[in-house]
Formats: sequence, C-alpha cells, structure tokens
Amino acid sequence: MTSARHFNSQALQRVDDYFRHEVATAKIPGAVVLIQQHGQPVFLKSFGMRNAASAAPMTLDTIFRLYSMSKPITSVAAMMLVDDGRLRLDDPVSKYIPAFADVKVALAARDGKTVQSLQPPARSITIEDLLRHTSGITYGFYGETAVRKLYGSSDLFEGDIDNATFADRLAKLPLAEQPGTVWDYGHSVDVLGRVIEVVSGQMLYQFEKEKLLDPLGMLDTAFSLTDPEKRGRVVEPLPQDRFDGPIAGLDDPVRPRRWESGGAGMTGTIGDYARFVQMLLNGGTFDGRRYLKAETVASMTRDHLGPEIAHDDFYHPGPDSGFGLGFAVRVSAAPPFTAGEYRWDGVGGTFFFVDPKDDMFAVVMMQSPLQRGRIETEVRRLIYQALAP
Repeated sequence: MTSARHFNSQALQRVDDYFRHEVATAKIPGAVVLIQQHGQPVFLKSFGMRNAASAAPMTLDTIFRLYSMSKPITSVAAMMLVDDGRLRLDDPVSKYIPAFADVKVALAARDGKTVQSLQPPARSITIEDLLRHTSGITYGFYGETAVRKLYGSSDLFEGDIDNATFADRLAKLPLAEQPGTVWDYGHSVDVLGRVIEVVSGQMLYQFEKEKLLDPLGMLDTAFSLTDPEKRGRVVEPLPQDRFDGPIAGLDDPVRPRRWESGGAGMTGTIGDYARFVQMLLNGGTFDGRRYLKAETVASMTRDHLGPEIAHDDFYHPGPDSGFGLGFAVRVSAAPPFTAGEYRWDGVGGTFFFVDPKDDMFAVVMMQSPLQRGRIETEVRRLIYQALAP
C-alpha cells in the first residue's frame, strides 16, 4: 500500500517534546510511544519511569495493564472462528450459553433510577451484538441508571470465578435495553470470551495463545502474571493517579485469577500490540501467515451501527464515529483526522489508532488513568499534524 502522505521528522519532534513535558511536570510517570508506517517504525521511544517509587526506567519491554484494549484481541479471536465457519454473527448467544435464553429487559421507572418491571427481549442477543456493544449488557462501575446499580450491587464478581460462572451470573441480571437498539458499553466482550470457549472447547487464553498470540509473537500478552521476572517489568501509576476501586470487576489485571476477562483482563507490551495491529493493517496477515480474511478485517473496521441505533453517552467514540466489530470507526473526516480510521483505548491509559489510507498506526502505552483522555486527544492530533503531503 502506498501513501500520499509521509511523516515530517521535525513535526514528530513535537510528540517527543509533549511526552517529555508530561513526565517533567509529573503528570505521568512515563510512557512508550510507537508510530509505524509502511511496516516500519518512524517513532519509537520510551519516556520517564515505569515505577516512580523504585525509579525503574520505562523500557520497550515494559508490561502494561491493557484493560479495554483486550477487547480487540478477543474480537479478532471470535472472528477467526467466524472465518472458520464455526461461529456465525447472527447466531443467538443462547445457542452457546443457555442461560441467556431466559434473559429479561429492564423497564425503568420514569426517574430512570429504579426498575419498574421486566419484559422479554424482542429478539435474541446475537454474536454481532456482543461485538458491537448492542446486546443491552452494560457495566456497573459508571453511571446512575437502575441496571448499572444492579450490576454494581450484585454478586457478579464474588469468589474466584471462571468465564462460565461469570456469563451465567450475568444472564440473571436484566438487560439495560432491548438487543440491537442502543450502543451501550459493557461486559459484552466478556460474554464473547465465554462463547469462544464453548465453540473451541478450550479456555479463552489457551485458544488465543495457540491460534493468535504465539503465532504472532505476542509472548508477553496474557491474563495474569505468574513469572516474577515479568512482574518486575509491570508499570505502576503515580500514587495520586490510581483507581479507588475495581474497574469492570478487576481490582488489578496483573493479579492471577481464573476469570479471563476478554473485555478488560489482559496485560502486554507495546511490541506485542504492534504486531497485532500491523496484522490488522495488513488485511489479516503477518509474516506470511493469514489470521483473518481480508474481507473480515474490512467488515470489522467499518461502522455496524448506522443512524438507526442510538448510543449511550458514556464511552461513545464521538459524533464523527460509529462502531465496527471490536473497534471505533471514524465515519466522516474531521481534520486533521481522516475517515476510515479505527481505534480503541484502555481505561488505564493505553490507546491505539490505525489509518489505512496512510498505511500507518500509532500505539501509546502508559498507566495514567486520570490523564488518558486529555493526552489521547492531544497526541492523536500531534501525530496527524506530523503527516505531510
């Protein structure tokens, strides 16, 4: 693929200056930044420290909590099963997780804060709903709606649960909306992880490790860290920039557990994630091996919502964007950003975006949850501004 634009090295210096300033002013402990075009890095640098308490420097092999950047990996794993004919987008979730055959939809009272009644869904939740967050399944760690409060006060995460237990517990809670009607960010991809287990006959990590992670060379990407050497490479946020409580049911994705949260539970390095993203940018291939059909990647990275599906304001990717099968997708240009770009991020501070038109992507890894929104907005703008005709 050729591009009409290339990166201006002097303009890229502004990215360097930006992160040096963020570290120098103690906004973040450190970061690792990669910008890659035509399969080659044009910018790859580490900044600051991965652990301010020990003064350990940030390095390229630093391990980050990916949180929701786990979702694209799980989505790709599911689409590999679709490509193999073992799973269909229009399959009902209840075909693989029977508990979802009895799921109900909450009808909220006028104040929106209490559940007035429960009603059957107008149609079944499908695999496509899980991938594009239109299942009616939400999260319980944000917002004040009745269903989110139920999620937050339930026993959803009690004990050392596995994916099967989690999915069955979730199916007992009401949906926030009718399936297929609203984009609502939540545990959909966690349920998708359980579907992968049922279809493949393997635990989620076993399947992903065998079919995707190991073949791609993503050897530091996993759901927990048991190797003491690797544990020493994990980045830690600044003391004033930590979560007060669990996020999406995870108190710390680094801690070993049975639950393999396909929506938020992975850890990994920038090098690992770069290989994954380059595979997508290549149209499903990497180092001569095909992981997804080119038409599958094209489908995953186009909008699947359209104007008929409403969206919840929390976590929606913005007015110029829709959502594909695992990624936010920019549906109209908003200079300097171009239409067709796809992306996602993690609540801990990691983010990436891919621009097929310019044959480039960027991955930023940091562990600064309170700073992530501000930094992601500005850094994405700086990177695009560094592209010259």
